[in-house]
Amino acid sequence: MNKAVILVGGPSRATRFRPLSMHLPQPLFPVGGQPIIWHQIKALSQVRDLKEIILIGFFEDYIFQPFLSKCYEEFPGLSFKYLREYSQLGTAGGFFHFRDQILRGSPKNIFMLYTDICCSFPLNDLLTQHERHGRLGTIMVTKVDRTSAHLYGCVVVDLETKMAEHYVEKPETYISDMASTGVFVFDQEIFNFMARAMEKRAAEFEHEHARESAYGRYEDTNDTQDVNRLRLEQDILRAMAGDKKLSAFLCTGFWRQIKSAASAVPANALYLQKAAKDSSVTLAKSAPEGPEITGSVYIHPSAQVHPTARIGPNVSIHARAVVGPGVRINDSIVLDNVHIKDNAAVLHAIVGWDSRIGKWGRVEGSKVTGTDDIDEVTHSGVKVNSICILGEDVQVKDEVFIRNSIVLPHKDLAGNKHNEVIM
Repeated sequence: MNKAVILVGGPSRATRFRPLSMHLPQPLFPVGGQPIIWHQIKALSQVRDLKEIILIGFFEDYIFQPFLSKCYEEFPGLSFKYLREYSQLGTAGGFFHFRDQILRGSPKNIFMLYTDICCSFPLNDLLTQHERHGRLGTIMVTKVDRTSAHLYGCVVVDLETKMAEHYVEKPETYISDMASTGVFVFDQEIFNFMARAMEKRAAEFEHEHARESAYGRYEDTNDTQDVNRLRLEQDILRAMAGDKKLSAFLCTGFWRQIKSAASAVPANALYLQKAAKDSSVTLAKSAPEGPEITGSVYIHPSAQVHPTARIGPNVSIHARAVVGPGVRINDSIVLDNVHIKDNAAVLHAIVGWDSRIGKWGRVEGSKVTGTDDIDEVTHSGVKVNSICILGEDVQVKDEVFIRNSIVLPHKDLAGNKHNEVIM
């Protein structure tokens, strides 16, 4: 029997995803027609002998209940549970803290996934290699451009033995072009390894305080939270690689992070293209009586799209949206209850819930060509060329052009805006 844990973080960890995370937690934001976390659950549901998925984070308990209720209906063979951290315990601290509940039923293998990633998720292949090599854990890696390797946790991999020989979190100098994808599978003995790491951290803290006291530099502060924090990358993966207990699996499918709000657009495109490759029935098709559809497009059944509209490629249109005559939408996400009026254009953009775009209005961002375009959408408080984002309930008047801007919720825009952050 196998289990999976998805680390969903909390409100304070999604600041880069604003203004979208002001309305909805990042893991529940829709890309490819479904919440980000749904794609991970869908992939996990296809893993052999996997029985339970546990979400760990520090959102309020009620946040995920409606979503998990739907998951019970859609994936009847799985059980789901949300476990809340009441303090920030680090990327591995919550996993270790809830070890008794994770180990209930004595799972043989335990998957761990970060929620802020978009991936093809070859999890059965990952599990096969993990069981074949018999190491304590296996990390899924992907090949990245050498110039951007310093942005990731890098793994030095022996390509013959599949052994992870060294792990460094965001190295200052180049060591490898193999980056961690945020997907792991561990043997249940991982908790014993983590317990030893916690003991080592506690001993280091005690030694440091004793040394500072001897020199009169010790301050009586509450360091309990720091002692209890456990970092997966620095405290666990690096030690596992050093002890030859970590193997590496190379993901040859697609992968990218979903860190900033703008990164949702390329993630949306990747999941829609995957759905097209899988011949998913959820994608829209061109019809004589319907709108012109190009490429991969998702249209919610309750959305209304005028037959003269041109939609696609890589577009998601969500519940109760209304798209008027002559509208053009390309490479964008249109959220619930949006109304786009006649002959407007939405290109490389996200249009937030309950927003309105007037006749002949234009909301346009810049096409994403690399990771730098989505990891940093502002620089020194100034919007750089990237995806255009409208927050919740933004009203764009007739014939107004919004270009390369981020607009916070509840704004009325009566004039053109270019490369601005509109507070």
